[in-house]
Amino acid sequence: MTPLVYIAGDQGTTGLEVRQWLAGRTDLRLLQLPSGHRKSAAHRAEALNDCDVALLCLPDDAAREAVALVRRPGVRVIDASSAHPTAPCWVYGLPELDAAQAERIAHAGRVSNPGCYPTGALALLKPLVDDGLVPADHPLVIHAVSGYSGRGRAGLEDHEGAGAATAVPFQVYGLGLNHKHVPEIQQHAGLAHAPVFVPAYGHYRQGIVLTIALHLRLLPAGVTGARLHAALQARYAGQAFIDLEPLAEDVDARRLDPRALNGSNRLRLAVFEQKRTGQVLLAAVFDNLGKGAAGAAVQNLDLMLGLSAVRHLERGDPFHSVRAA
Repeated sequence: MTPLVYIAGDQGTTGLEVRQWLAGRTDLRLLQLPSGHRKSAAHRAEALNDCDVALLCLPDDAAREAVALVRRPGVRVIDASSAHPTAPCWVYGLPELDAAQAERIAHAGRVSNPGCYPTGALALLKPLVDDGLVPADHPLVIHAVSGYSGRGRAGLEDHEGAGAATAVPFQVYGLGLNHKHVPEIQQHAGLAHAPVFVPAYGHYRQGIVLTIALHLRLLPAGVTGARLHAALQARYAGQAFIDLEPLAEDVDARRLDPRALNGSNRLRLAVFEQKRTGQVLLAAVFDNLGKGAAGAAVQNLDLMLGLSAVRHLERGDPFHSVRAA
């Protein structure tokens, strides 16, 4: 029987994107509540227990409440909130985390989507920590700039609503160094200490550039930009949704556009080296609403249903983002 999927929170930023990804597919069915039933706890609970897979696109507290409402043993859950990425008994939904992660997701009953920022940070750090090129106790500083859709409806209202003309064009936040995604990055990268994470929002709708700077003199002897690049290349060879830029010699003229992969489930990694100073910059570019949210959720959904994520997510024309209703 064709699997039945219920998107809880399908009117939010991520939920709308997921719904658009799934529109027109015939290998699954969508269970959608009438508008008059969306705020009814009884109807939501019924939908959560009638479906085969519940995909939660909800705030953290609402996601926890939704999980508690699932009573039928056969219901599988994908949580796109940040409520469960470090929770025991949940499988972390980054299929490229290691060689076995996609298989773990395929057989899981509970999958927690990675956060958008951790997606880029872990893609860069996990292979390097695993290979001992970046020690687990290395002091790391991660900087990232996201489009304002990363704030959800509040970001859309600020930058696309009546007061858009006075919206702040750029703002750094998380200044208390206590961002909710830090424990997720630390745990899944295998770090001994929490990294310093400095996030920011820009005055553009979606897309992320995330960077991590390294001093080679502080890394194990013999580590170079080329070795870091080779480790990433070896880890992601054959991965459908991760691209690694060639190690360029002359990069002074290069620019990173956070919007370059908008509308796709792709993640682009790069290593930039300044040999004179012994400095390296690791970089990731991806769509916070694609590989950072909705695209990742659909990728995990397809793994859990035994369907082809590559066929569904590698389309000739990337999806065009929809605005929150």
